[in-house]
Amino acid sequence: MKIPPELIETLAAVVAEGTFDAAARALHVTPSAVSQRIKALENRIGRVLVVRSKPVVATEAGEAVLRLGQQMAMLETETLRQLGSERGDGRPTTVAIAVNADSLATWILPPLARVAARENVVLDLVRDDEGHTAGLLASGTVMAAVTSEAVPVPGCTSTPIGRMRYRACATTGFVTRWFSDGVTAAALARAPVLDFDRKDSLQTRFARRLARRTVDPPRHHVPASADFAVATRLGLGWAMLPTAHCAAALEAGDLVDLAPGRHLDVPLHWQQWNLRSGIVDAVATEVKGEATRVLVQTGTRA
Repeated sequence: MKIPPELIETLAAVVAEGTFDAAARALHVTPSAVSQRIKALENRIGRVLVVRSKPVVATEAGEAVLRLGQQMAMLETETLRQLGSERGDGRPTTVAIAVNADSLATWILPPLARVAARENVVLDLVRDDEGHTAGLLASGTVMAAVTSEAVPVPGCTSTPIGRMRYRACATTGFVTRWFSDGVTAAALARAPVLDFDRKDSLQTRFARRLARRTVDPPRHHVPASADFAVATRLGLGWAMLPTAHCAAALEAGDLVDLAPGRHLDVPLHWQQWNLRSGIVDAVATEVKGEATRVLVQTGTRA
């Protein structure tokens, strides 16, 4: 069974734009034509490919077709490169990568910038929690991801790249106010905590480790890595900060380590499509090399 490329392109437009009408405008066709193409594709596949909600979302089968379309486009680009040709429109290849916020804020941009300086690519970075970035890879939204998931997404490879280390930090004034009798379970249940967003479980996990039970303190949500660190330094709450965001402040005495000698390490993995692509491999080489230099590696005590 062959799938016409224009049908896959239409599916991608519907999912990206969120509605059939918006996809029609993007493709310069009528909404009726878009609907007919999606029905034709579903009939050809024998599966429902989209949930016709607002916005439209791909089903599991639809995600598989979207991955196929992106991989076909990448293989076409690679073939043209090997033949010494460029894309007909001369536009760069888009490389979509899912990255957790702390990696984006601390270490991954330099290797990506090096690749962009050498290759004719543009980067589409999708930010999400490290526990959810693999889902973006599975859905076909991205072709590679920094993720905490070790098990490879179907059709992908997974490589461990190191561990991001977090320390529990707060200001001296915050410690005096909330932890005057020590970092006890009762104090952890009362002291305000900072969460990046509602997917962020680092503080909850570390508090459970210290208290030896689950606590439910007041929570602030600050969904930006740099601002999250600033909010901690302003005394809004205590938080788990990556070493790159707290080492200098801890050394200067601007922040206090709530649990000296204890930390939380988040293992990170690089997952990418399992297909031969010089562009994706170039990105992977740079990212893995940088990770070796800046992340905690197995067997080290950095």
